[in-house]
Amino acid sequence: MKIKENLSSSARELRDLRVLTTCAVMAALAVALDFVASIQIGDYLKIGFAALPNQIVDWLFGGVTGALFGGVMDIVKFIIKPTGAFFPGYTLSAIVAGFIYGVSYYKKTPSLWRILATKAVVTLVVNAGMNTLWISMMTGKAFTILLASRFVKEIVDLPVQAALFFLLVQIVERSGVKKYTHTQK
Repeated sequence: MKIKENLSSSARELRDLRVLTTCAVMAALAVALDFVASIQIGDYLKIGFAALPNQIVDWLFGGVTGALFGGVMDIVKFIIKPTGAFFPGYTLSAIVAGFIYGVSYYKKTPSLWRILATKAVVTLVVNAGMNTLWISMMTGKAFTILLASRFVKEIVDLPVQAALFFLLVQIVERSGVKKYTHTQK
């Protein structure tokens, strides 16, 4: 599927009530996971699983829907559970990550290698790159110093998050739930 068709199809997904309902359920799950399944390690490191529902939305509904969902969820999570000052750079990061995942996974059953490769791109560009830049801008600490500690966390986290998402995709595929999330065209 060409990128333009992929994005156009993803944008059309937003017209379907089942898509919006699925997004609402995934949003609630992401907020719940953010409360109960995240561990803050120091001021600049957090390990959590709240991104998994976002990736499900990205996979099911594509880059446009995923980007919009990611941006909205960043703001909603901040309103519900603020951790520090609001910074729009993180919202931009969530939008970019949703777009990358959505373009890579949409209308495919992602293989472990596709998931690892996509997660590596998001890890390097968004998590280690953009988010470290935002922290540096907000705190005045040197980007390279922050990057060293964050990069180690991201490299350790990458295979764990990729394996969890791969298992989740397998469960959703086998359960047959996917066919109820939107009209198959």
